[in-house]
Amino acid sequence: MKGIAFHQKLPLLAASLHNGSIQLWNYQTGTIYERLEDHEGPVRGVSFHPTQPLLVSGGDDYKVKVWNHKTGKILFTLHGHLDYVRTVFFHHEHPWIISASDDQTIRIWNWQSRTCIAVLTGHNHYVMCAQFHPHEDLIVSASMDQTVRVWDYTTLKQKSTTAQPMSFDEQMARVNSAQMDLFANMDVVVKYVLEGHERGVNWVSFHPALPLIVSASDDRQIKLWRMSDTKAWEVDTCRGHYNNVSAALFHPHAELILSVSEDKTIRVWDMGKRTAVQTFRREHDRFWVLTAHPHLNLFAAGHDSGLIVFKLERERPPFALHNKTLYYVRNKQVRALDYGTGKDHAMLSIRRLGNQYVQPRSLSFNPAERSVIVTSLNGDAGVYDLAPLPHTPPTELGESGTVGKRGQGTTALFIARNRLAVLQKATQTVEIRDLSNQVVKTVELPHATNDIFYGGPSHLVLSTGASVLLFDMQQQAVVAELASPAVKYVVWSPDAQRVALLSKHTITLTDKQFSESHMIHETIRIKSAAWDANGVLLYSTLNHIKYALPQGDTGIIKTLEQPVYLTYIQGSTVYCLDRQACPRTITIDPTECQFKLALLHKRYDEVLHIIRASRLVGQSIIAYLQKKGFPEIALHFVQDKTTRFDLAVECGNLEVALETAEAINVPEIWKRLGEAALKLGAHHMVERAYQKTKDFDQLSLLYLITGSRDKLGKMTAIAERRGNMQSLYHNAVLHGDAGAQVQVLRGAGLGALAYLTAQRAGDAALAEAIAAEAGLDPAEAQAALGAPAPTARGPPPVVFPTYQHDWPLTEAKENYFDQALRANTSGGVIFEDNAIEVPADDDDWLEGDEALVDASAAAPALDLNEAEEAWDLDESAMAPAEEELGQHMAPLTDVASLEGLAPGSAEDEHWLRNSPVAADLAAAGAFDMALQLLQRQAGIVHFAPLQPWLWRAYVAARAVVPGAPGAPPLLVHLRRNNEASEGDLGKVLPASALSLAHLESHVLPDAYRAVSANKLPEAESLFRSLLHQLVLTPAADEAEAARLAELMAECREYLIGVSIERERRELAASEAPPVARILELAALFTHVQMQPQHQMLALRIAMMEARRVGNLAMAGHFARRLADLQPPAKVLQVAQQIIALSDRQPRDAVPVPAYSVHEPIYVVCAGSHTLLPAGGANAIEDPLTGAKYLPEFRGSVCRVSEISEVGRPATGLRSLA
Repeated sequence: MKGIAFHQKLPLLAASLHNGSIQLWNYQTGTIYERLEDHEGPVRGVSFHPTQPLLVSGGDDYKVKVWNHKTGKILFTLHGHLDYVRTVFFHHEHPWIISASDDQTIRIWNWQSRTCIAVLTGHNHYVMCAQFHPHEDLIVSASMDQTVRVWDYTTLKQKSTTAQPMSFDEQMARVNSAQMDLFANMDVVVKYVLEGHERGVNWVSFHPALPLIVSASDDRQIKLWRMSDTKAWEVDTCRGHYNNVSAALFHPHAELILSVSEDKTIRVWDMGKRTAVQTFRREHDRFWVLTAHPHLNLFAAGHDSGLIVFKLERERPPFALHNKTLYYVRNKQVRALDYGTGKDHAMLSIRRLGNQYVQPRSLSFNPAERSVIVTSLNGDAGVYDLAPLPHTPPTELGESGTVGKRGQGTTALFIARNRLAVLQKATQTVEIRDLSNQVVKTVELPHATNDIFYGGPSHLVLSTGASVLLFDMQQQAVVAELASPAVKYVVWSPDAQRVALLSKHTITLTDKQFSESHMIHETIRIKSAAWDANGVLLYSTLNHIKYALPQGDTGIIKTLEQPVYLTYIQGSTVYCLDRQACPRTITIDPTECQFKLALLHKRYDEVLHIIRASRLVGQSIIAYLQKKGFPEIALHFVQDKTTRFDLAVECGNLEVALETAEAINVPEIWKRLGEAALKLGAHHMVERAYQKTKDFDQLSLLYLITGSRDKLGKMTAIAERRGNMQSLYHNAVLHGDAGAQVQVLRGAGLGALAYLTAQRAGDAALAEAIAAEAGLDPAEAQAALGAPAPTARGPPPVVFPTYQHDWPLTEAKENYFDQALRANTSGGVIFEDNAIEVPADDDDWLEGDEALVDASAAAPALDLNEAEEAWDLDESAMAPAEEELGQHMAPLTDVASLEGLAPGSAEDEHWLRNSPVAADLAAAGAFDMALQLLQRQAGIVHFAPLQPWLWRAYVAARAVVPGAPGAPPLLVHLRRNNEASEGDLGKVLPASALSLAHLESHVLPDAYRAVSANKLPEAESLFRSLLHQLVLTPAADEAEAARLAELMAECREYLIGVSIERERRELAASEAPPVARILELAALFTHVQMQPQHQMLALRIAMMEARRVGNLAMAGHFARRLADLQPPAKVLQVAQQIIALSDRQPRDAVPVPAYSVHEPIYVVCAGSHTLLPAGGANAIEDPLTGAKYLPEFRGSVCRVSEISEVGRPATGLRSLA
C-alpha cells in the first residue's frame, strides 16, 4: 500500500497499490466501490478534492492523473516530472495540485487549465512529500537531503487570481530579476530550511491550527518544529521507533501526534510531553503511509498486506436512561437531558477520571440515591468514580473524584439501591460494595468473564468469549446460559421483561429468564439499540436504523449518513446521540414494524386499521405476508396484476382472480384460473376460462356433466362453424342430435354408419334414403343391425338444473380480513389503487344462457351467428362453413333465430383497452383520457399546440365508405396492425397518420436545411412542430420507440441551441452590447449536441467572437475542438492559425466568469441560458424533453416544448403499445 486518502464527505477511502491500481473502498461496509486502472507502474500518491468529484494520483510512470471518482473515468494526465511522483494533494481553495517527485522538484499544477504554473527547486535529493498549509499561503516539503523546507506562494496566488495579462514591462522586469531561478519562476520562494534530521525525511505535515510542523525520518525520529513570522526552530524530538519512520501527522482535534514506521507499529504521542501514550503493533507487516479524516475520528494506515481503518477515541458516549431523563457524558462532563422539557444541563465534571485521552466506557445511574458510576478503561486497567448528582444544575461543577469515591475495577454498576458490583477481571471476581465504596462481599465467577451487566434484581449478566450467563448473586449460581458471541452491551425493555444482547455483528433477543432467544445477524457493525413502548427493538448500524420484532424478523427504517447511538424511542421520534455526543432527534415511519408486530400478536383489528390508514407498499411487505401465511392480506397491497392474480389463486379469492385475469387476458392465466376454479367446483368460472382459451372439448365435457343441454347444442353449432367434423360428431353424440350425426357421416362417405345411426334413431324414411344413396340392401343392413338394443337417445334427462349452481368441492371460506375490509366498501372495491378496470361487458360470457333459453322455442335450428358473436371467433383462422363442408351440410337459413341479438364490442373500445399510448386513445375518440395520460406520462399542461395532431390521429383511424342507394355511408375503422394481430381483438391498434419513417425522411431534413440556411426562426418552428408530432407518434417496436426518444432529445438540443444563438444576436444588435454575455452565449452554443456540420458552425462563431475581442486562449480552445471535427480545408486553415496565435499569447482580454473551458460536464439551463453548476446535479428537469433548468423555473412552462411543465412528476412518455 503506497498511498491512502479519505473523502471529506462520502464514506470513501482511496488506496493506491504497487501493482498500478487504485481502489476506492466504502469503509463503512468494507467493500470495494470502484477500481481505477490506468497507471503504468506503482501508484504512490492519491488525494480527493474537498468539494469536486475529483481524485488525483501520481506514480512511478512520472505522470499525475486526474479522475472523476463517481464515473471511474480518467479526465486528463499532467506530464512534466522526470522521475517517480511521491505525493499529490489538492489545494483546499484554488484549482491547484501539488506534486513531489524523485526528480528533486515540486510542481504546482492548475487542474482547470491543465498546465504547470510553478516548479519549486532547491532540494538536492528525492522530494518525498509536499503539502499545502490548510489556511495560510505556505507549502512544506520533505526530502532525502535531510531537510524540511517551508515555501511561501503569496506571489503565485496574486498572479493566479488576476484575469489581466501581464504587460511587456512586467514580463521584462520578471526576466531581469536577480531572484529568478533556472526555471524562470520566482512566484514561490523558500521561507525556512529546517535542518536537524540525520537521515532522509520521509514525511512532513502542518498542524491544522497551530504554527507547528511534524516530520518523520529514516533516523527513527519524529521532530516537532515551530514557526513564527521570521523564523522556524526545532521544539523537541519523539524517540521510540526502532526503524525508519514512514509518516507522521497531527491529530485533527486533540493534542496528539500519530506515526507509522517500518518497525511494524503505529504510535500515538502526547504533543505536550512528547511521550508515547499508545502503541499498536502488527506481527509481519511494515507500515508505509498514514492519513486522518479531516472531520471524523477516523485514521487509516497502509502496510505491506493492505490497510487498516481505526479510531483513537471511543465514539460511543456512555449514557443511562431513567424515565424520560438521559444521563450522558460529553466533554468529560456528566449531563442530564430532560426529554420532556428539552433542558440539557451539565451536572458533574469527570476530567480527572482516567486517562485524558481515553473516553469513559460506561455510566450507571441510581435513581434512589441520585448517584452515578462512571467507569474509564485503559487497556485492562480500569478506574471508576461513584458520585452523587445535584438536584438542580450547579453554577460550578464539582469534580467526581472530589465529591465522590474512586475505585479500581474493570466495570462498575449499580445492582440495588445501596449496592454496586465491581468486576475485577484480573482475579475473576465481583466485589459487592456499598455506597461508601466499601467491599461488602466478594463473589468468585464460575467462568472467565470479560464484562458484567445489570441482569435484574440481584442478578448479573456475565459476558464470556462464547456465551452469556445469567448469574444469581445471592445463590452465587448460573441460572441460565445462552450461546452468543462476546456481548458488548445489554439493553433492557422499559417493562424489564425482555432484553437485547448486543455483540459486534449479532443481536440476541431473549426474555428476562433467558428461556427463549432469537439471534439476528448483521454484516456490518452494530452500534446501539433501544426498545419502544410496543416491545419492538430499534437498533443502529453504521449506516441504518433497523427494527427487530420479538421473534427475530427485521427490516430497515431509515438510512444514515453517519452512525448514531439510540437512547429513547417515543412514537415516530428517535432520540439519539451522535459521534460528538450531541443530542439529536430523527423522525421515522414505524408503520411497517407496527403492522408486522400486530400480525405477530394476532391483533387483527390493529392490522385492519393500519391497512386502511397507511400506504404500505413494496415487494418486501408482500413477500413477508406470503412467507407468514397471509396471502389474503398481501392481496390488498399488490398493484402488479400478475402478482395480484397469483395471490388471489393462492388464497382462493376467485372473484379477484377472475377480475385480474380479465385485465391481463393471457391464455396461461386463464388456464391457471380454470384449474383453481375446478378444484373449488366453481364451474361457471371454469366455463369462462375454457371459453377464453377456446378449449372446446373440455367445454363439451363440462356442459355434459353439469347437464347444460342448451349449451351442448351451442357447442355443436360452434363445431359446425369451425368446420371440425370430429368435434361436430362428438358434440352431436353428447347432445343426442341424431340428425347432426347422420349429416356428418353422410358427408364423410360413411353410408353404412349413417344408415345404422338413422335406423337406431327411428327415422326409417331417412334410413331408406341413405341406403338408396349408398347402394345398400336394407334387408341385409337390417339383418346386420339385429334386434335394436334399448339405448338412451342422447344424455339422460335433467332432474335438477345443477348447471345453475356451483359445486363446492373444496370449502372456500371468506377470511376475517376480507369480511372486515368489505364491510364498509361499496361494490367490493377495497382500495382504489388496486381496483382493476375490466371491460364494461364483464358478464358477456354468461349472456349465452339467456339467449339460448329465449331462442330455444322459436329457433330449434343451430344459430351460427349467435355462437360466433358470443365466442368472438377469429375470422382469419377459419373458412366459411359452406367451403369446408361442401354439399354434405345443408346451409342454415333460419332468419328468425337472428332476432334479439346484442351487438358486440365497438372497435374503439378495443383500442382503449389494448394501448397505453396517448395517440391511440385520441384515435379512439377518448380525448379526455388522452390528455390526462399525456399529463401523467410527460407532464404536458398546455394542449393547444397538440390539438391539430390529436384531430389527425382521430381522423386517420377511420374511413367512410358510400353505402347502398338510400342507405347512410359506412364508417370503417382502420387498423395499423391488422396482419400482426391475426384478428385477435386483444391486440388490434388504430391506424396512425404519423410514422417515424415519414418524420425522418421529410420533416427532420427540412429542419436541418433551415438551420444550414441560417433561417433560425423557421428552424425553431420546424423543430418544435417535429417535437409535438413525436409526442403523438406510435412506435411499432422497441427499436422505433428508442429512435423516437433519440429524436426528441435531438429536437431539444436544437431548440436550446437556436434559442441561445438568437439571444446572442439580439444582444449583439443592441446599443450597448454586453461583450462577456455574448461570449458566454457563443461558448454555450458549442456545447449543444447537434449534427457535425452544425457543430462546426457553432464552433466557428464562438472562435471568431473570442478572437474579435482578444480572448485568444478561449479562441484557441474552440479552434482545437473545431479541428477535431475535420472541417473543410479552408476552415481548418483558419482554425490552425488561431491555434498558433493562442499558443503564442494564451491570454483572455475579456473575463467570462460564468464560463470555463475546463468544466468536466456542460449542462445548459434551457430557461436562463447559463451553465448549470456541478454538471446539473441539482437541476430541475422537464419531464417531456429532459431539458435541465435552474430551481427557480420549477412550475413554469418548458421553454423548449412550450407544452410541458418544468419539474412536474411524470412516469415517462410511452410510444409503444
